[in-house]
Amino acid sequence: MFFMDRIHIEGMELYAYHGCLESEREDGQAFLLDIALELDLARACRSDDLNDTVDYAAVMQSAAEAFTGEAYNLLERAAEVTAQAILTRFPVIESVTLRAHKPDAPVRMPAADIFVETKRGRKQHE
Repeated sequence: MFFMDRIHIEGMELYAYHGCLESEREDGQAFLLDIALELDLARACRSDDLNDTVDYAAVMQSAAEAFTGEAYNLLERAAEVTAQAILTRFPVIESVTLRAHKPDAPVRMPAADIFVETKRGRKQHE
């Protein structure tokens, strides 16, 4: 049985202009991203060489560019664009699970958290 390894990036803070309300698109708001990358880390574990894994700083930069590059009505769309950008730029990644949190979502009821979670894999991407 083969098990896939994971690299996790949690609580990445970004400012963007996603939302259906005019105020969200004009003023923007803070978002948080959690990113889980599935890939085979066996070679990197043996070699101790960055070239045998994925540079998570580069993944974060790519995610930030994709998430903030355009304003979307839906958080779902922003998450999709970001996940696809990661898969496109880093072919060593087999799948990405992305949670996009909207801590200041304009809702009228108390909520501990509101987020969208999407998982995309290499087969879906190609």
